Amino acid sequence: MHLQGRRWWCECGQPFLWTSDIHSQHCSQHLADAYSLTHVLHGFIFYGILALTLPRVSLAMRFMIATIVEAAWEVIENTDFVIDRYRDATMALGYRGDSDANSLADIVSCMIGFALARKLGLWWSLAVCLATEVVLAIWIRDNLFLNVVMLFYPIEAVKTWQTGS
Repeated sequence: MHLQGRRWWCECGQPFLWTSDIHSQHCSQHLADAYSLTHVLHGFIFYGILALTLPRVSLAMRFMIATIVEAAWEVIENTDFVIDRYRDATMALGYRGDSDANSLADIVSCMIGFALARKLGLWWSLAVCLATEVVLAIWIRDNLFLNVVMLFYPIEAVKTWQTGS
C-alpha cells in the first residue's frame, strides 16, 4: 500500500490511536475508527466460512488464510478504483483510502474477530455480529452490511439517510 502512495499515518501528525468522527479527514488515517469493528466482523465471517469449507485444515492454517484474505482486501480496498467507487456510491464523500497504520490495525482487528469467533462459538458469534451491526447503524449510520450493499448496489434512499439529508 505504501507503494500505492498511502501515508504511514495521518497528515496531521497527531498520534491519535482512535478517531470517532467518520466524517472527518482523520477517519481511516489513525490506528482505529468505527470501521475497525467491521474488520472484527470480517474475522467472524472468515472463521465461519473456513470452518465450514475446510474443516480438516488446521486452525493455524485457516487463521493464516483469513489473515491473507484480509490483507489482500486491504490492498484492493485502497486502490484508486475502489476509493473512487466509495466516493461515488457511498456516504464516504471525502474518503482518501486508509493509512498504512490503519490498514495494519484493520488486519489485526480481523485476526481478533477470528479468535473471538473460535472462543464464542456459532450462536454467540452470530449475536455479537448482529449487535455490532445494529450499534454501528445507530451510531454512524453505516455497518458492514450497508457498506457492502452500497459499494455494489447503491441505493439513493440509504445514501440520503446515511448523510443525514
